[in-house]
Amino acid sequence: MDKWIKAMDLSSLSEVERAGGRFYDHGVEGDAMDILKSYGMNLLRLRLWNDPYTEDGESYGGGGCDLTTVLGLAGRAKEKGIGWMLDFHYSDCWTDPGKQTVPKAWRGMDVPQLERAVYEYTFETLNQCKEKGLTPKLVAVGNELSNGLLWPYGKTPEYGNIARFVSAGIRAVREASDSIPVMVHLDNGGNQQLYQTWFDAYIENGGADFEYIGLSYYPFWHGTLDMLEANMKMLAKRYHKKLFIAEVSMGYTLMDYAEYEKLDAANRKGMAAKPEVASDVPYPMTKQGQADFMSDFLQTISRTPNKLCQGFCYWEPAWLPAPGSQWATRSACEYMGEKGPGGNEWANQALFDYDGHALPALSVIRDFQP
Repeated sequence: MDKWIKAMDLSSLSEVERAGGRFYDHGVEGDAMDILKSYGMNLLRLRLWNDPYTEDGESYGGGGCDLTTVLGLAGRAKEKGIGWMLDFHYSDCWTDPGKQTVPKAWRGMDVPQLERAVYEYTFETLNQCKEKGLTPKLVAVGNELSNGLLWPYGKTPEYGNIARFVSAGIRAVREASDSIPVMVHLDNGGNQQLYQTWFDAYIENGGADFEYIGLSYYPFWHGTLDMLEANMKMLAKRYHKKLFIAEVSMGYTLMDYAEYEKLDAANRKGMAAKPEVASDVPYPMTKQGQADFMSDFLQTISRTPNKLCQGFCYWEPAWLPAPGSQWATRSACEYMGEKGPGGNEWANQALFDYDGHALPALSVIRDFQP
């Protein structure tokens, strides 16, 4: 990748479109990818789940991110001249610091078997991508690995097993294609102690080498922009890796969107960026507040020493509150051990309003030059 990355995670786009979501720029309807490309998007980020279905074939929701869905979106992007990055979750549904559920097909495996499963799955997936002419530009081995992966064997502080599992994925990427850079991604981008502890332990336990450190940064959960900048400076000096903000977003409204989802209260999870967390952010959750945050955020990450920050990815900018597009079904919640309920919890952090109209923050992204 030879230019600064302005990426968008559109993993839920196909589901939103099937649910009736439509997108507009200055009142003119268009393809979400085309609109986002016109505002500077030059890379698509897509998450991959191993088998996001029940035994009866019911989707777990959240975009239904199986390989067929992922490659369909990657193919659309390629036709528009946009590359893509692949985000392996090594699970059948969501993974993050609160859950890293072993895929159904891997249950009962011990550590050596899981290590082999990670390698084979990664290698076979990338071969299928190559066969379709859709080799990704960047691969993340695991998603938000702050507390490890493939629990309980790979849960912190089991850094020996974490290093084995992540390294298996990295080896598979190298053997599938020696030209694909690899990212290792944690959450909580303002937490220096987390990153130093994790990456020191990973290296001490013989973890395979990689090119990018990925960070998630949500201003309502992960500290101030000053904390993010301080962490990135530490990472640049200590590890000498390229840096990439793998996930970022900011709310633009606190208006409820129940009427759009058309779900009863018992089945709505509601917005993640709600008033209680919005009060901790020094930007109002308004359209202008979202735009101002993005301007300051972009200036902040561009100040990394030696220009090691390669760019950012806005997380799910097109996840409209269309009825039928939800973060997880009841079956998905059962699989993950979550209470639920479903519904959309991200719509007020998108870069389109609830009716699908492009927001001012997109112009900030388009016009920013590092």
